Amino acid sequence: MSSPGFTAASPTLPQLPSLPPLPSPSQSRFRPTPANYNPPDDQNPDFAQESSTASWTSSIARHCKHGRVSKAVSEFTRMRASGIQPNHITLVTLFSGCAHFPSQGFLLGRALHGYARKLGFDSRNVMVGTAVIDMYSRFGQLGISRLSFDHMEIRNKVTWNTLINGYIRNGEFEEALNLFDEMPERDTVTWTVLIDGFVKKGKFEEALEWFRRMQSSQTSPDFVTIIAALSAVANLGAFGLGLWLHRFVSKQNFRDNIRVNNSLIDMYCRCGCVKFACEVFDEMPKRSLVSWNSIVVGLACNARAEEALSYFYAMKSDRFVPDGVTFTGALTACSHAGLVDKGVEVFETMTRVYKISPTIEHYGCVVDLYARAGKLKEAMTVVETMPMKPNEVVVGSLLAACREYDAADELAEKLIERIFGLDPSGDFCYVLMSNIFAGKGKWRRASNVRKKMKDLGVRKRPGISSIEVDGTIHEFMAGDRSHVEATSVRAMAELLSLDASRFDDSSLHFYELCEFY
Repeated sequence: MSSPGFTAASPTLPQLPSLPPLPSPSQSRFRPTPANYNPPDDQNPDFAQESSTASWTSSIARHCKHGRVSKAVSEFTRMRASGIQPNHITLVTLFSGCAHFPSQGFLLGRALHGYARKLGFDSRNVMVGTAVIDMYSRFGQLGISRLSFDHMEIRNKVTWNTLINGYIRNGEFEEALNLFDEMPERDTVTWTVLIDGFVKKGKFEEALEWFRRMQSSQTSPDFVTIIAALSAVANLGAFGLGLWLHRFVSKQNFRDNIRVNNSLIDMYCRCGCVKFACEVFDEMPKRSLVSWNSIVVGLACNARAEEALSYFYAMKSDRFVPDGVTFTGALTACSHAGLVDKGVEVFETMTRVYKISPTIEHYGCVVDLYARAGKLKEAMTVVETMPMKPNEVVVGSLLAACREYDAADELAEKLIERIFGLDPSGDFCYVLMSNIFAGKGKWRRASNVRKKMKDLGVRKRPGISSIEVDGTIHEFMAGDRSHVEATSVRAMAELLSLDASRFDDSSLHFYELCEFY
């Protein structure tokens, strides 16, 4: 059902910037043709039988779908040369093609807008006007998007949602919220655009705050809203809110939605509650490949190697073919369990049986597999022979192993130059290298690494601890006094420390002390 239209006021508005014109038929490489010309199409024999707007639009849409925007515009030029007038569907198709392939469509889209504006399509047709707004927002030209929005005579909810989404996509959160407040009528899609936009930009707390406001507004979320909220919960580790969302989902008609259940599995695994994740998976009436990947990877990342491998082998009986993500989970499971031979077997099965080309993630798992088992030479061999340049994660896993094994000094030396060439602005490898030297009493070497960090302007990022209390996430850093309850937290920590010192460790366990309070 189409959204209701809103009649816009007609204030005095600034003129839209002048746009380059479309090439005229005489300027194109195609000569003008009679009005009864039928464009050839080898793939569709019926196309030559009917010279109509729908036929031309179908051909243009096919080019846009496959990213051939230039050819789509050339076809549009031929359409005009043949005397066939485009309709709003033709223009929406072209604007959408330009929006999704900006490298080709940036200049062509501006020219098309000039043509549409000349005919009045962009201001009087809500679908064309909305497509123009979306195109410019994807180009990052929000000023023109807003001008186009203001010049539209009729707007609907899709128009408002498109501009709000464009603002959020480009990081203009204040403008998005101002437009949200101006919107005459909001629906589930409007709230979802806002929540999902915050999630995609990594602003998870803001996403959950707006989800709470959506609940207060008595607007019912759909499954897309729930997926966005679950993603925010998973990234924050807000287990309590995740449980509430699961209870909410169980009462809705989309409780058996595969995508929602996949998100629940991911959320529980990332919150460390693999038992609930397995229960959700086992109770799913239907599963997808993403379902299997979520449970395999989730169990592997929680060091439940045997269970992860069990699901990995069980998916074949459900007639699912593992992909690269599945094998990443299986390799991670082998790495955590120290199953070196099994991990090598899984890697060879992936390449030889399933013909999957290994990515840097797969090679990183193999390096980690050898490194955790103390086979540092084999791990270094993988680093040196892998077909792509190793990243800081791959080298970091090998460096972490060097810190645990005393006989790794020579290998650590070889990795220094690689570290400096990988990510000069990253702090992880520098800090780890410095700690390796300091742990072995090589203070001069440790000092040199820290001096190198200082010269490059690299600063150690502080670690953050977080805790969920009554559905709210509280974050702390070492020495942090910015939290509103910092004074109370420190006072309680000092009290616990004082009282703990009165007891002998053998006579009172920590959990008993907690119960005492």
